[in-house]
Parts: sequence; C-alpha cells; structure tokens
Amino acid sequence: MEIKQSEFTISAVKPDQYPIDQRLEIAFVGRSNVGKSSLINTLTNRRKLVKVSGTPGKTRLINFFLINNEFYFVDLPGYGYAKVSKSEKAGWGKMMEQYLINRPQLKKVMLLVDSRHKPTGDDVLMYNWIKHYGYGVVIVATKKDKLTKNELQRSAKVIRETLSLDKSEQILFFSSLKKEGKEELLQEIFKDISMEENLEDNTEV
Repeated sequence: MEIKQSEFTISAVKPDQYPIDQRLEIAFVGRSNVGKSSLINTLTNRRKLVKVSGTPGKTRLINFFLINNEFYFVDLPGYGYAKVSKSEKAGWGKMMEQYLINRPQLKKVMLLVDSRHKPTGDDVLMYNWIKHYGYGVVIVATKKDKLTKNELQRSAKVIRETLSLDKSEQILFFSSLKKEGKEELLQEIFKDISMEENLEDNTEV
C-alpha cells in the first residue's frame, strides 16, 4: 500500500464526534514521548501532518486522518506523562475506553514502545487492554537508529518477555529519523485488511 494522500479530518473526545462514514480505522498509541507523531508523518510522507510537540503529554484528543480517501489513521492520546493530574489520567482512560468499546471500524492497533527501554507498566496495561477488546495489535519499537545490532536483539527479547508476546507476534523496529522499517510497517498495517470491507456509504464527515 502506497500512501499518496493524507489529511486531518477531525479531533474528538467522545463517540458522537467520531467520523460516521464507516471507513476502516488503524489506530496508533503509545507513551507521550515515544515518537508517535513523527512515525505517522513518516508513513504519510508529510512532515507536518501531525504536529510534533516539544511538550510530552500535550495531546488530549483522538485525531482522525483520512488516508488515500479510503481509511483513517487514528492518533490516540499519549499516556504515561508524569505531570498529568489524576483527573486528567481518569479522563484519558474513559476517552480511550469509549473508543475501544464497540468501534467496528477499528481493525488494528499499532502499539509503540521505545526500543531503548523496557516497556512500562502503562505499556503492558495498554497491550492487555487492546487484546481484551479483541483488536489486532502490532508492536512497533521506535528509535531504532539509537541502538546497535546487538542492542536491538536484546531490546526485542526484553519487549517480548515484558509484554508476554506469543511467538506468532512480531516486533517491528522503526526509525523516523532514518525512515528505517517504513515499508515493513506499512505492509504489516494493511496485512489481512481489505479496503473492500468499507461500507458503501463513505460520505465525508
């Protein structure tokens, strides 16, 4: 799949603000400083499609981006930022749960983890949450360019053990800086997903 067109569509905090045109959705989630915005920009060949903030935890909305006029990339709020208040964390949890519950358009979730560090408790919770709601999940280890080949092997072992991944679940290493892993990730994103699943009514939001 080649991404030729991408555009911001809408930001949402509750279900009645989500797109209603029934296009399929692929969501991206991870810690606040994991490089999620840069990854989406790299995949779409757009340097500024998703604003890259210098302040971790700034994104509080669910952002929908229309890709090739066929489906959506969904940028979910980053989690795990220490300076976020308890009430904000609670609000984030509710917003995320509302999105994950009964969202038939959502076909797959890309869970981003930092390849340089052991997945956090929040990462484990997010992984289990995605699996609990029955969505396909792809583990993407970002910032690949920061590690040597041996360090990448150790990182894969730590990630696999910490998240208790099945043998069938692979880890894709990615570098937004060097655009390494881009083609492999795009292939995995659209694996087993047919755009023909989109319903006929693809009315613009």
